[in-house]
Amino acid sequence: MNVGPQRTHTDTPAPPPQILSARGVVKTYRSGAHEVSALRGIDLDVQVGELVTVMGPSGNGKTTLLNCLSGLDDIDAGTVTVDGADLFAMSDAKRTRHRATRMGFVFQAFNLIPVLSAAENVELPLLVTGVAPKAARKRAHDVLGRVGLGDRADHRPGELSGGERQRVTVARALVGEPALIWADEPTGALDSRTAGDIIELLLEVHAAGQTLVIVTHDEGLGRSGQRLVQVRDGRIVHDGDPRTAPAASELAPAAAASVEVAS
Repeated sequence: MNVGPQRTHTDTPAPPPQILSARGVVKTYRSGAHEVSALRGIDLDVQVGELVTVMGPSGNGKTTLLNCLSGLDDIDAGTVTVDGADLFAMSDAKRTRHRATRMGFVFQAFNLIPVLSAAENVELPLLVTGVAPKAARKRAHDVLGRVGLGDRADHRPGELSGGERQRVTVARALVGEPALIWADEPTGALDSRTAGDIIELLLEVHAAGQTLVIVTHDEGLGRSGQRLVQVRDGRIVHDGDPRTAPAASELAPAAAASVEVAS
C-alpha cells in the first residue's frame, strides 16, 4: 500500500522560517563631544514560534536592542529584517505601518490611555490601521476574554489593578495577530505574585504559537524561554540554552560610561 513519500535516514526536518534577522547593528548615542556605544555590531536571528528572553545589567543595551530591532529607534549601521521587510530600507511612514500591522508591544508602564476603557484601548491599534469599528470592537472583546478580562472590558485603566492593566496591554499586543510581540520588562511594575500571573499568561501566549522577544530583569521569566540572550556593554555575550547561561552576578558592566547613558 502506498502511504506517501518515504523518509530516508538523511532526511532532516526543515527549520522554522526566521521572523527576525539582524546583522551588524550599531547604535551610538552622542551628547556634544561625548559618545556612548549602546549596540556594538549585534547579530541576532529569531525563528517563527520562538520565545527569546533578553537579560543583562541595567544600562547595557537591552531596551536599546529592543527599540532598534523593532524600528522604534534608528540605527547607525547594520540591517534589520522583520517578517520579510528590511526596516531601515523603508520610509518612516512605511516602517510605522509595518510595525503597527506586524508587531505588538507590551511595556512596563502599560502605556494605556486613561480616558478609554479596556476594550477601547485594545481596539485602538486596529482602528488606526483601518479595521471597521464594529469588527475592531468584537476582536477587542474576544482577545480580552482570552487574557481573562472578559468581564472588565468596560473598565478604564484607573479602575483596574496593575496585573489587569498589564493583561490589557497583552491583549492590545495580540489583537492585530502580529508576527512578533516585543515585551519590555512586562513584570517590572508588578508585585511578585502578579508578576507570576503575567509570566504564566505570556507562556500561554507562546504555547499558542506566538513569537515573543522579552526584555527582562526577572530571572524566573528570563530563564523560562527556549533561548536566553544576555547583553553586556552593547554586545551579546550569551545566546542559547538558559540553563548554561552565566548568572546575573557574573555580568557586571565593564564600561561605566554606558551604564548611565545607554539604558
